[in-house]
Amino acid sequence: MKSAAMILVLIVGLTACQGYNPMGDYELKQPATDHYLSIVSSEYPAAQVNRGKYLAELLACGTCHTDGALIGEPDLAHQLAGSRVGIAYTNPFTDKHPGILYPSNLTPDVETGIGSWSDTDIIRFLRTGVDVRGERHIPVMPWPAYKRLTDEDAQAMVAFLKSLQPVFHQTPDTVLPGDKASEPFVHFGVYQSKRR
Repeated sequence: MKSAAMILVLIVGLTACQGYNPMGDYELKQPATDHYLSIVSSEYPAAQVNRGKYLAELLACGTCHTDGALIGEPDLAHQLAGSRVGIAYTNPFTDKHPGILYPSNLTPDVETGIGSWSDTDIIRFLRTGVDVRGERHIPVMPWPAYKRLTDEDAQAMVAFLKSLQPVFHQTPDTVLPGDKASEPFVHFGVYQSKRR
């Protein structure tokens, strides 16, 4: 439902300070949402892998987890291998240095991706946001919505992710609020006009 009082804003920038118009530091970008992900090989049934591929494309996993896709410039050599463009999880309009997450590598690379994760680890992360270290991630990755995945769909996602080409690609560490980011980021927000 669209409302004149509500707009969805996607902005990209490096800093925002109080006391002036922070939009001057940002540029409007359009994320790339279409990714045609390729399967390399699989020990899983083809129908299951294809269902997982369909779900990953439908859920636009590549938009966040593909380097450059958040700003409309996807690096197809790094599909689902994580992004060096982060997502601010605190408000850059009020925080000079917002907290920023960098989407992780979802390929089966053992060093930088999910190659050492079990099927159970991946399903738990999809549904609860809890990673292999037992740390819960904030819902920038919308795991609260994914908790409703059926067992079959969750296993299909696993089959697809484990069937990708492993890509060694280290993403930046999370930036805590107050720390300065060395890589660019985007900020998604829904803003409503003040009532007069």
